[in-house]
Amino acid sequence: MIQRPRRLRGNGILRKMVRETRVDKASLIYPLFVREGSGIQEEIPTMPGQYRYSVDQMPYKLEQLKKAGIGSIMFFGIPHEKDQWGSGAYAEDGIVQKALREARRQFGEGLYLVTDVCMCEYTSHGHCGVLHGREVDNDQTLKLLAKTALSHAVAGADMVAPSDMMDGRVLAIRNQLDDEGFTHVPIMSYAVKYASGFYGPFREAAGSAPAFGDRKSYQMDFHNRKEGLKEALTDVEEGADIIMVKPALAYQDIIREVAGLVHVPVAAYSVSGEYAMVKAGAKLGYVEESRMIAEMAVGAYRAGASVYLTYFAEEIARLMDEGVIG
Repeated sequence: MIQRPRRLRGNGILRKMVRETRVDKASLIYPLFVREGSGIQEEIPTMPGQYRYSVDQMPYKLEQLKKAGIGSIMFFGIPHEKDQWGSGAYAEDGIVQKALREARRQFGEGLYLVTDVCMCEYTSHGHCGVLHGREVDNDQTLKLLAKTALSHAVAGADMVAPSDMMDGRVLAIRNQLDDEGFTHVPIMSYAVKYASGFYGPFREAAGSAPAFGDRKSYQMDFHNRKEGLKEALTDVEEGADIIMVKPALAYQDIIREVAGLVHVPVAAYSVSGEYAMVKAGAKLGYVEESRMIAEMAVGAYRAGASVYLTYFAEEIARLMDEGVIG
């Protein structure tokens, strides 16, 4: 008998009916940059269409996202001042803490607020923790990461997402949150985070490039697969509720393996370099932007992600409304 797979491709309604991968707006998280100051909506040169917002301007963007059907936001803070301890990360009046309180005041429980927990945006040296000489002191950093996560929960965060890649940070944060009565706050761990060239535009956006050296002593070598699985399993053991793989585009094999290994949801972060590549290619007329966005997103879900962090969240929501993604 001749096999005829094309029978199920001959009609648009039928193609949608038999789709193997389904995408929902509720699974999207939009990364948002908030900075000190007032009256600021500042476009990021390396990420056209993305902005840094002051807290007073942030609600306009949040309302726009909500109308598009994007209900989850991840905050990244850009402070006025930095020091060697990254004290702005855990300050009561820190930029993320202020953004959380304002978002909660204006939107109540209408938005789900996630926070990036790291030190690199707040340290004068740009590394993700406390330095001992020119090396990051893992265990001293854990105390400040836990303090930061707690300060976010107190200010109104629904979920915290440690991105530093220090050993033991999920357990330290879980214990701190539980001890202070925040047992209900989940942790989405950047468990499988590679030292990647795809982060360049973000570092410009957040002013978080290291002043010396690089982050290869704590972020993972992109050649490694088993190491990523080990990191994922370790973070689940320590109490992570969601495991993230970052970046997404070049690591769909890792997304697939992690999703098959752990029994918690898997998130994929489509990072700034992925966004910038599509924008640059579309501007030059080399690629069709909407199709690239759609294929990148569906590829991550097809690989096994159930949560997708992306600067293209609004565009993906529109493509869902148009039936391009479903």
